[in-house]
This record gives sequence, C-alpha cells and structure tokens, in this order.
Amino acid sequence: MTDHHPITRAPRGARTRRRVPVVLGAAAALLASVAVPAGGATGADGPPDTDVGLQRPFALPGYVERDDNGALLVGEGESRFALRVDLLTSAGRLVRENQGLLAHVAHVGPVTVDGSYYEVEISSDDRSITPDRLGALREILAHPDEWSAEQVAEARDQLPTLQARYDQTQRDKQTIVLRFARTAPNTLVGSVTARDADATVFLEAAPPWGEENSYEVTDRGVRATGAGLDDPSAVGHFALLPTQAPDDAGAYASVDDMVAAMQGEAGADGDAAAALRYTLEEDETITFTTSVSDEPPTAGPGHGGILRALARARAQADDDTLSGSGPAGRAATAMRTAMALNANYDEQSRQSFLVWGWGRGGAENDSIFTGWDSAWDAVTALTVDPDLARQHERVLFASGGPRYDQLHAGPMHAYAVKRIYAATGDRALVELAYPSLVEFFDKLPEWDVNDDGLLEAPYDGDPSKVGNHLGLDDLPVYLAADRIAKQGGSGDERDNTDLTDVALTSYYALMAESLADLADALDRPDDARRFTAVLERTKQAANDTLWDDERAMYLDRNLDGTWGDVITPTVFYPLFGGLATPERAQRTVEENLLDPEQFWGEYAIPSISRDDAEYCANGDASATSSPEYTYYLGWGEENTCEQWRGAVWPPMNATVYDGLKRYGLDEAAGTLAAKSTDMYLDSWDENGFFPEYFDPEPGQVINASAVDSAWRYYTWSNVMPLMAVHELVAEDAWGRPGAVTFGSLALPGRNAVDDVRVGGHTWAATVSPTATTLERDGRTVFRATGGRVVVRDFVLTRGGACFDVNVGSDARLQVTPRPGTTLRTTVREGSSHVCL
Repeated sequence: MTDHHPITRAPRGARTRRRVPVVLGAAAALLASVAVPAGGATGADGPPDTDVGLQRPFALPGYVERDDNGALLVGEGESRFALRVDLLTSAGRLVRENQGLLAHVAHVGPVTVDGSYYEVEISSDDRSITPDRLGALREILAHPDEWSAEQVAEARDQLPTLQARYDQTQRDKQTIVLRFARTAPNTLVGSVTARDADATVFLEAAPPWGEENSYEVTDRGVRATGAGLDDPSAVGHFALLPTQAPDDAGAYASVDDMVAAMQGEAGADGDAAAALRYTLEEDETITFTTSVSDEPPTAGPGHGGILRALARARAQADDDTLSGSGPAGRAATAMRTAMALNANYDEQSRQSFLVWGWGRGGAENDSIFTGWDSAWDAVTALTVDPDLARQHERVLFASGGPRYDQLHAGPMHAYAVKRIYAATGDRALVELAYPSLVEFFDKLPEWDVNDDGLLEAPYDGDPSKVGNHLGLDDLPVYLAADRIAKQGGSGDERDNTDLTDVALTSYYALMAESLADLADALDRPDDARRFTAVLERTKQAANDTLWDDERAMYLDRNLDGTWGDVITPTVFYPLFGGLATPERAQRTVEENLLDPEQFWGEYAIPSISRDDAEYCANGDASATSSPEYTYYLGWGEENTCEQWRGAVWPPMNATVYDGLKRYGLDEAAGTLAAKSTDMYLDSWDENGFFPEYFDPEPGQVINASAVDSAWRYYTWSNVMPLMAVHELVAEDAWGRPGAVTFGSLALPGRNAVDDVRVGGHTWAATVSPTATTLERDGRTVFRATGGRVVVRDFVLTRGGACFDVNVGSDARLQVTPRPGTTLRTTVREGSSHVCL
C-alpha cells in the first residue's frame, strides 16, 4: 500500500507532464487476451440474462442510482463496488454524484441498455446562467416602462454580477467525456478525455449505498475486497487498473475523508475508499480497466487496446438494439439512450428498474417508486427492451404494488402489465401482479359518492395537491371542488368531493378493461365477466352524464349538475378509457383537439386550453412587448406557461395519443406524434435534455420547447418520441397477444426503426408517404405502395395474415408469409379488414 496524502489539484494554467503508460501485466496485449477471472464468464457470454435477473458477477456503467458518471460492479454473493469519474471545478467544487452532478451532465449518448457502450459528457458549467437568461435582463433594461420599478432596479443590479459570473464560468469551463465498453460480463474498459486544458479528474473507487469494503492503492491502481451481502463466504475482488500513472493517489478512512482530500482539504488515511488524481491537458485521454471477480484480478489491456475496444463498441452501439433514421427513427435512438441512462439497479430487490426523474431513484426514501409515472416508464421500456420492462414491473409488484394514494397508479400499471403480456406472453408477471391489481380495483368505488358508476375526485386541502390523485398537482380544474365527508371506504383518510372526475373515471374504465384481459390470460372467466360488467356500466353512465353536447366534449361535472369550468386535455381521456362512442370521439377531436385556439398548434398539447383564462397565467402576466420574452416573469422565477398553467406534459400527450389510436383517428394521432417528437428532438439537440415537461409557446428564447428546470432527465419525457416509434411499429395495445401495429397517415418524410421486439420476433419498419415496409427477423413480410397505410392487429402465420387497415389513399398491399410466397391485393381509401 502506497503512502497517501491529501489529493491536491495543479494550479490553473500550470502545464502538466505527459504521462507514460504504466505497464500493467500484458500492457501491449489485445483486448481479447485480458486475464480477469470471472467465475467462468467470458466475453462471449453476452449480456446478463434479464429474464431471471442479472447473473453474477456483472459490471454495468451508470447503474448506481443518481450517478451517471460511473459504474456498478457486483460479484458472487452480492459483493458490490462502484467506480466514479469526478471533475473538480476551478472553484474547488467537486462534481461527483446526486443532484450536484445532474446539472453538470452536458450530453448523453450513445448508451445501450445492456451496458455494451456508454458515453456521457460532464461539464463544470451547470447552465444556470445562459446568454438567453442574461438577454432577459437586458430586455427589461431596454424597455423599463413595461416592467415595475423594482424589476428594473433588480435587473440593473443583477446584470453586471451575473454577466461576470457567466464570463468567468466560460473562461474556466472544463468538459470531460467519459466512455465505457463492457468486454466481459464482469469487466469494463473505460476512458476519460479532457476537452479543455488543466482538467482535474479523479478515478474514485468506493462502496455503493454506504456499504463496507476494503480498498488499497497499489502500484497498479486500486484493489478492493468485499464480502457478499447474501453470502458472506463469497468474497468479491474489485480492481481499477489504469494504463497511465496518476499524479497522486490515496486511500481514506471514509468517503467523506476522500471527498475532503479531493477538494484539497485534509482527509484521514484508511481503507474505506480510494481515488486516483489526474490533471489532463486538452484532448488528453486516460484509459483504465475495472472488473469484479472471485479471484484477485491480474492484468488489464493496454491503452491502445482499450481505445480500439471503445471505438468498436461505439460503432456497434445501434446494432441489435432500438435505433432508426428520419426524425422518428432518430428520436427512437435518442429514446433508447435516455431510457438506458435511467436504468438503474435496486440494491434491495437485486434487480434492474427505471428511475423516474430528478433525484433519480424514485422516492424520498430511495424506495422503488410505485406511482403511475413508472407505468409509463414500463410502456416505454417495452419498446426499448422488453426484458427491462418485465423486470421493472416485477420489481414494482414485489415491492408492494402500485400506490393507492395516487389512484390512477393502479389503472396505469394494469394497462402496462396488459401491454407487456401482449408483447411477451409473460404469464408469470400477470400472476404476480393480478392479486394486487384486483385488490386496488375493488377499493375504487369508495370515490363514487352517489353510486352511479362514476368516480368523484378525492379531496385535498392543500391547493398545490388537489390533483395529486391523478398526478396533476395544482391543475385548476379541481380547485372549485367542495368537500364531502366520506362514509365508510377502504380506510383511505381522504374525503370525497362533489366533482365527478372525467379523468379518474376514464382510468377506472381502463383498469376494468385491462383486468378483464388479464383475467382471460389467467383463465378466470368469472372475473373477466365481472370487470367487463363494470366497464359497461361506467361507459353508459359516462355517456349519460359527462358528455356536454354543446361543447362536444366529455367534461367534469358537479353533483348538482353544473359543468366544470376549466378545460384541460382530460376531456379527451374517455377515448383512452374506452368510454367514448365512436361518433363522440371523432366530434370532440375535430371540434376541440384540432382547434389551434384550444389545444392544437406548433407545440401541443397544452395542459389548459389556450382560450382559457388560466392559460399561461399562474396569477401573473408579463407586460413585455418583445415576443421572445412574452411569458418571462423574472430571474429565478418560472415563466407563466410552466407547470399546470399550460405546459405540455408528456403523459398527457401519450394518453391522448393512445386514445386516438384506439378509435382509429390515425391522422390526428400521427400529427400529434410528429409534434411531440419535434419538441423532444428540439430539446435533445439543443440542450441534451429530456425534461419533465415542455413549453407550450414557440419562440420563447429562454426555454425554447423544453422547460429548462432542474428536472432535465425525466424518464417519462420519453413517451414523446415513443408515439412516433409506435407510428412505425409496436405491439398492438388493442389487438391480439403478439400482434403488431404499424404505419402512419401523418408522419412527415421517410422514417425507419429496427429491433422492436414483439411476440418473440424482431421487427423493423420503414414508413414514407408512398410506401410502408415491415420486416420480421430480417425478412420483408409486408409492403404497401401507392399511399399511406396504418395496419392493426397484424399476426403473421405461414399461411398469411388477417389484419385491419386504414388507408389514406388507394394502396397496393403484399404479404410474404414465407419465402417464395407473396399474396397481393388492392385496398381503397378508408378502413377495411383484409385476409391474405
């Protein structure tokens, strides 16, 4: 063990010596000859078996909750180790983990779900001060008559200070690029490249989740050992083997001591964590190997071998995984990267799951998040990687099932399980989830105050939480609801209200239908009939009570018969829940959704109708005449279109989209998918964000389409591009198990996607205005020419296929069920059922 001292950084501006490679065993050997014992695992073993859980040992980049700058390594018996790459800013602040790291993630991707390749950029600039935000202050000073005297004075005081801070940040900005490639199930090779001169970085080895391991610094790098948490007799051996000597190194008595030393303070020696310090020149790259095994690792590859392995892995990142071309296909590739970034490891259940947003990990107490958000995560993961979706829902139900205090968590997870079963045939998941879902469903009638089959909104005395039962927070539609004392019920402490909730009732219907389908899958015909009866009663009651014929929409209604007075996209939720009649579904879409004065427009769908007094209000309004700052309130304040006064929320868009597809309103669905994808790509391309919600107003230079908040990497954002991917090819949520739907009446241009897995097959689709092609397992099985088509409930057999098709204009179809056999027909504009 070497002597170790407080880790210090080189003075800014000092030139650092070019490091020579450290000879670590067979330093010049190619990557294929890496000698890292792995309990019999080899590079040919491929990714972990996510069907039965991650096999030990394994190493995965980015798999520790809230850490995008490192990797998790788990050995036999569940011994666990973490590697992080930390950046020290010029101000001496460490960019290391948790929320402190999140704002500094400058770019992501490509990233693969199986860990075969991982790339992120980390910057010392957290983008809290930007040129556009500074421009807002200049705008106030240029038009002082349009702002209050206090705002003008504040802008005058703030601008010089903030401009100086911005200029200094840009002068001192350091950006590093971190890359990983997995070369065996237990082994990662990695590199760190500095984009700027004099970047101080640390390779940190420490136990995750506050666990105990023993670390030492050697002349080869860092080694550690840790007893298995499940089997203490199984000792895991961890190694961090750099190919270049560090400038300094140390092992410390605690993680806090290590962090203190990284920042130039005193840190007590010990063996609880270790770090290697490097000060890099511009474009300088250091490389390393990290591994976990049941024996002490002996060697790692050389610098050149690691760089070649990383280059090869990056070139192959889109192979055999979701990716595509054209706007929709490119969004699919970005969506895969974003979902892979948010795939994490739950230390309690020992499984992979998807975190839900800022803070990562899903809940204040770091438990599995079982709210409705994560149901959308599962639906998105199903397209990205069905095994990840299955694991995610298994972990959730093993952790207690959906939260009842967010009532539509149950309806959404029933829907997610239904879709997963349809795509994968995972009956075991249905068996696991079904009892919890039925118990949840049977509680819901406690919100039916007058026993008419429709549900009233629960009461919440906190105005900021009145819509929390639907994840709608302070959406003003609920503010006027009057409290009604609950009689009996499940024990939930919330009272009732007098507001019949069209959204909650729609989710109730959706859950009844989903449970009927799951009951069929489990051969429970009596249960299926019971749930179907609830669905039919709810459908009849909704059409008798909640349809406002004058406004052509399903609308919240008070028990005294008066209508709700705030119009939001929840008026379209009866399509998602299957409550709408076909005629009313088409009418409400044509007269309301597609009206740019209400919900349509370049950025759609706003969370409040554009013609509502609450739209982009938030109790304040900007008086500026400058169109780029129309909704600007002031430095550090949200703009007036944020949150539930107009912002575009991805789950709302996805809910409306799925309802449109359910009712065959394909042109509107395709257009909404295109709008949603454009907003997502605007944010991804300009900022590298996939945010919690989006700005509903084009041309606002502070936010553009993405709301620039701390919630920059929010998993549910990925339902925005998911809609376009589902326009290309996806499991059919309303069709037979194993069926796919594909094609679009509205996506512009030519778009393609591949490696979508449904029914045990791998599908690819190419869609354009004049041709639609579908491949299964690498072979073309369907082609349409002459016009746009949308195909539903497509199941291919050796004899042919029967399916529903909606055609924008006359088209020629051909199905090739097996090589050498092609079946042809011509279909006319409109919808029809075809058997070939």
